[in-house]
Amino acid sequence: MSSTTSTRTRILQVAAQLVGDSPDGDISTRAVCEAAQVGAPALYRHFGDKEGLLSAVVDHGFEQYLATKREREASADPVEDLRRGWDSHVEFAVRNPNLYRLMNSPAMRTPPAAALESHRILTRDLERAAAQGRIRVAPELAAQMVMSATVGVALMLVARPATFDDPGLSRRVRDAVHASILTPDPDPDPDPGAGEEAEVPSAAARLSALLRQAQGSGLSTAEAALMKEWLDRVANADPEG
Repeated sequence: MSSTTSTRTRILQVAAQLVGDSPDGDISTRAVCEAAQVGAPALYRHFGDKEGLLSAVVDHGFEQYLATKREREASADPVEDLRRGWDSHVEFAVRNPNLYRLMNSPAMRTPPAAALESHRILTRDLERAAAQGRIRVAPELAAQMVMSATVGVALMLVARPATFDDPGLSRRVRDAVHASILTPDPDPDPDPGAGEEAEVPSAAARLSALLRQAQGSGLSTAEAALMKEWLDRVANADPEG
């Protein structure tokens, strides 16, 4: 390991430890430099500024969490994968409260790479569910709904544990959100004509997902983009509108 890499790694490890030990998750670059035994110029050379350092700390901390998601092989049931993904997200937040608050802090002007990758993994699972006709809206909108709800629950559990003390809260919210975007499990003895209105958005979401996966749809790039736009618009149509 080169001295440059060693210095950067040492600063990062020290900063991560200080974030974890801090009462509110905040740290000073001066404290990091003192603990890492480096000068301020070395810190700024590797990370640019305090925000750059904190963003690197978040990505460093989430690397192990994301590694398990990258290595996880998709099961045959994307809906079950979505449930497990929600649960693992919230569990990580509860185990690493300062790191999680930092990742979702409004002070972070640029979203950490870890947050963007987590969103991509979620969208991938939703696209698989859409291809099976299991979601009511387009995967991109479903991902925004699920991620905002997951982060909201996790932040409340981390920031206000005395108020949000129901051990089943995360599961209850998860199931409620999933019920709003997922289609019911197939009924072995369906009632003809029942749920026809709900089938249209689900079918549109499925066709849009299949079109994304298709290698040769027979459509030009512009035509495929327009078709996906139309299908997503049908899938995301507000039934109350």
